[in-house]
Amino acid sequence: MKTLTSEHIAKIMIRTTNWLGDAVMTTPAMAQIRASFPEAEIVVIANPLVAQLFTCHPDCDRVLIFDKRSKDRGITGFLRFSQQLRREQFDLALLFQNAIEGALMAFLAGIPRRGGYPTDGRMLLINYRSPMTTATKELHHTDYYLQMLAGLGLEGSRPPLRLASTEMELQQAHEILGGGRWIAINPGASYGSAKRWFPERFAAVADQLAEKHQARIVLIGGPGEQQIGHDIAIKMEQPVLNLIGKTSVRDMIAAISCCSLIITNDSGPMHVAAAVGTPIVAIFGPTDHTTTSPLTTDFTLIRKPTPCAPCLLRQCPKDHQCMTAITADEVFAAADAMLGAR
Repeated sequence: MKTLTSEHIAKIMIRTTNWLGDAVMTTPAMAQIRASFPEAEIVVIANPLVAQLFTCHPDCDRVLIFDKRSKDRGITGFLRFSQQLRREQFDLALLFQNAIEGALMAFLAGIPRRGGYPTDGRMLLINYRSPMTTATKELHHTDYYLQMLAGLGLEGSRPPLRLASTEMELQQAHEILGGGRWIAINPGASYGSAKRWFPERFAAVADQLAEKHQARIVLIGGPGEQQIGHDIAIKMEQPVLNLIGKTSVRDMIAAISCCSLIITNDSGPMHVAAAVGTPIVAIFGPTDHTTTSPLTTDFTLIRKPTPCAPCLLRQCPKDHQCMTAITADEVFAAADAMLGAR
């Protein structure tokens, strides 16, 4: 097994993951890379959505967008982007994405050191291989990425999740939200409907919290979740600010930063909240809480053990018992306790 040293490494390419939440969970590993190569330029390769996480981040100097649904579509687009990377003359590629695509991209870019897990048929494309074991696959995702680096000789402490907003972004978020105590509701999950709790239950919880704590409710989520936001808003009796589909990822980060609490499914915004220090009530259904729970001490996780969970399916083929068993009263009680403690 070959290990890395900082000698002759001045420019590093990181191929990050394609899911927002997973990318947030790579931020401790990015801090480790920065600590290991303090003088190197660190460039993140990401899709347009994930790229927004790193356009203002202390452990990333530059972002290159790889958009295979648009400008980089198809084999021609892929080869053109790889040639663009070749001109950058990177010294090292670190691959957080578990797919052959990133390894092939680094190989075609002529990057001499290519580090990652030798999965997904990448054995011959990666020349700095971090050992993959059964135990590795069971790690929390944050530790999974740190373990990849440790296997390459880049070992250190376990830094916290980290995202950053600019002063202007925070000021704009305050202007949109206005004063008062805000609670964010994130009812979506882009992975699939199996991870989503139910709009009428979110609405019931939000109404109770708004009334008891004199709080204001803001709905957040992506463009594909607008119908869910509409369904919640029309069921609520208390005033609600529905921002679903109306914000960028950077706007969403700033808005969550301004809230006293977020109630959320297992999703990207849940990990964003953990990274910016917003308390969390996290609702888990088909996913494995041992590998993707929020990396913070300020959260309450609600889940119901069922025989088929964690199934990790995008859509439930049965009765969605893991979610139907979670009541609005339970979620309200958890949120009420967290708000009352402050």
